[in-house]
Amino acid sequence: MPADDVEKLLAEQKAIEDRRKQLIEELMKQRSAAIKEFDDKLAKLGYNGDGAGKPKRSHHKKPVPAEKAKA
Repeated sequence: MPADDVEKLLAEQKAIEDRRKQLIEELMKQRSAAIKEFDDKLAKLGYNGDGAGKPKRSHHKKPVPAEKAKA
């Protein structure tokens, strides 16, 4: 009788794990679809994600030219 309980528990555990994997897979597909849809909307608005054309902001101060430093 205890062996049947263990087998039953293991079968339930495997079924739960299989269901969990299916749900994760489904969520990943939904996530991919949502990201693709968002990227398509951004592309439609003219945004490209490579960041070309915009200078990067920096917290470093630019060096002051010698001519302005004397004034």
